[in-house]
Amino acid sequence: MNYEVGDIIEVKVNGIANYGIFVNTDYNYLGLIHISEISSYYVKNINDYVCVGENILCEIIEINHENKHLRLSIKNINYKLIPRYGKIKDTVDGFKALQKQLPIWIREKLMEIDN
Repeated sequence: MNYEVGDIIEVKVNGIANYGIFVNTDYNYLGLIHISEISSYYVKNINDYVCVGENILCEIIEINHENKHLRLSIKNINYKLIPRYGKIKDTVDGFKALQKQLPIWIREKLMEIDN
């Protein structure tokens, strides 16, 4: 794989430190997303942005091919991946099934409490 600066790639988060996010790629490159490349705003807790084991998208901002290291950023991209199953479609009935069932559940619970 030939990475280039500016490429958007998928990576897996394999560690979080107070100064950044460690990731790896499918091609045995290791990457760091420094805390300054997470958001344009103050980042209090990196865990609010990613979790270990999560796959995310990153922009490559610097490459060291010799050491297979990448400097990455999520600051200016939509880094969260859309789940592989796609968008969940709304049902025609929406909450009508719950609306219909709720009085039954309440009645059953009140009878249970009374006994």
